[in-house]
Amino acid sequence: MASASGIGGLATIFGGSGFVGRHTVRALAKAGWRVRAASRRPDLAGHLQPMGGVGQILPVQANLRYPDSVRAAVEGAEAVVNAVGILVPSGRQSFDAVHTEGARAVAKAAREAGVKRLVHISAIGADAKSPARYARSKAAGEEAVLEEFPDAVILRPSIVFGPEDEFFNRFASMMQMSPFLPLVGGGRTRFQPVFVGDVAAAVAAACEGRAKPGTVYELGGPEVLSFRELLDRTQGYAGRRRWYLRMPFWAAKLQALLTSPLPNSLRPVTYDQLRMLAVDNVVSEAALKEGRTLAALGMARAHGIDAIVPTYLERFRPKGQYAHYRG
Repeated sequence: MASASGIGGLATIFGGSGFVGRHTVRALAKAGWRVRAASRRPDLAGHLQPMGGVGQILPVQANLRYPDSVRAAVEGAEAVVNAVGILVPSGRQSFDAVHTEGARAVAKAAREAGVKRLVHISAIGADAKSPARYARSKAAGEEAVLEEFPDAVILRPSIVFGPEDEFFNRFASMMQMSPFLPLVGGGRTRFQPVFVGDVAAAVAAACEGRAKPGTVYELGGPEVLSFRELLDRTQGYAGRRRWYLRMPFWAAKLQALLTSPLPNSLRPVTYDQLRMLAVDNVVSEAALKEGRTLAALGMARAHGIDAIVPTYLERFRPKGQYAHYRG
């Protein structure tokens, strides 16, 4: 069954048209939920509807900065998922507005509407004492959610990969334009990449009551890899070889400051992201010992990057996506 009351229960997903959100929409629709995909621009969310049956998925308008729209989006829902997140602030979409106050608005509206289950997607690295604004705002968001909705389930993924990701695609794109790749801090920072489909499955499990209320789960894939190892594999998947430009953190931060006037799509990394890059992004020992991982949510065999990433980085190969068909 998709919900406590049977197949057809209603779930609202904020950020439903985003990277993690769209895969969550698919997972919940496959499990039998009726899905209300809330986004700022529902007119651009038509790609979600073919993921379910006729009428099963409905895009609706909502903006976390406007509580009335949030309340309207959760009305009548049994489960609510907050998958809204930003990597770089822009205009009124600041870290605090989206990650903290937005998260509070969702949790408050869910509690007042009598929602049974709330799932909040945060991030490994959320830390109130972090020098990175992103990490501090994520930690503040978690605190706000649990204040408003104590039984909420919080999911903290490591770096998330999938066809629309902003990690492997970004560096593969850089390889097309530059003979160098930045190796910040010697490339020693460790990550535990997790497949977006596994994150979506974890969300679905939590919506169905298979997660412990009021618990923070940390989601990581089967491998822990350094930043350099991830770039090595990206080059292999894209069929390209680039030199590494070793950059100590101070030099990378100077570059980030100098390139700050450029559009985010042209910047290798922001100053705040460099602060995050200085800290390992892996599942903690505490989460492993306490069983707060993907395995506890029914995914004992998570997908590794070797099984997924080559399928969508093939388009970056020197002779094109379908070169191997031509021999």
